[in-house]
Amino acid sequence: MTNRNMTTNFKPFLLKPAAKDYLWGGTRLNDEFAKGIDLDPLAETWECSTHPDGPSVVASGEFEGQTLTQVLADHPEYLGTRHPDGKFPLLIKFIDAKKDLSVQVHPDDAYAMEHENGQNGKSEMWYVLDASKDAHLVYGLKHDCTEAEIRKAIADGTLLRYLQRVPIQKDDLFFIEAGTIHAIGAGALIAEIQENSNLTYRLYDYDRVGKDGKKRELHVDKAMQVANLKSSSQPRQPLRVLKYKPGAALEFLTRCKYFEVYRVLLNAERRQLVQYRADEVSFRVMLCIGGCGTIQFEGGSIPFFKGDCIFVPADSVTMTITGQAQFLFVRG
Repeated sequence: MTNRNMTTNFKPFLLKPAAKDYLWGGTRLNDEFAKGIDLDPLAETWECSTHPDGPSVVASGEFEGQTLTQVLADHPEYLGTRHPDGKFPLLIKFIDAKKDLSVQVHPDDAYAMEHENGQNGKSEMWYVLDASKDAHLVYGLKHDCTEAEIRKAIADGTLLRYLQRVPIQKDDLFFIEAGTIHAIGAGALIAEIQENSNLTYRLYDYDRVGKDGKKRELHVDKAMQVANLKSSSQPRQPLRVLKYKPGAALEFLTRCKYFEVYRVLLNAERRQLVQYRADEVSFRVMLCIGGCGTIQFEGGSIPFFKGDCIFVPADSVTMTITGQAQFLFVRG
């Protein structure tokens, strides 16, 4: 956080998500985040997205009703000097896993560029918002395996015995590098920050059938080309240090070549204001994961609540933030 008082013309705006009704989803995003989306199940909300499979829509300010894709095409300067190509690099989601997700793997950028028509690969970060008592995730393999072993295990339905299961609880953090075999388990509520990609190669899907009555497609050949078949160590929680400022505490979560993520604990009343502005280097995204507050700036204000997502352009106006809230703060 900073107290610089420079102002420019670039104002933050609220986003409305795209939504997905994948068969493993539940109802918590409507029940607890007040999404008001007419889907059942509601598995994912793509809160900040320019991906063609589900772009988010601006829900406040002068661009209200336009897709984020449209706005950034017209205003590439909102991305900042770090992104001179004008391409938005991220996709930010909420995920409600009422049932187990498929066991899957994502390609890296090089493979996706060559084999998937120039698309991005997919590395991602999971922040656990809530988890049932026995919730877990799959993170890599228990021991080194050969491709032949994994193919045989997929064919005879024994893949699960090779996978490393990791118990999870609220506020856990995991970074899933491209190539890591993984899955979110039932009972997990997740915030996901990832590359701007929707490439997923399924290895196992519990023999489930889709809406068409057919088993969902597996992508074994592609998965075998990108999967890391070496054993994975238990994912370690990083050392997380809170830095306190008047009205807020800032906790660094993770940094990679694609994004940098913090958790902000806001406890700011009118007599204890928190001010912030994004520099000219890159945009920011604020994903509220609890509580509520208000962002005020010259010429406007945005009240925000649990589940809301705010896009802050690079070189933004100075914002005054008040309220009692938690949010993930993402720098692209």
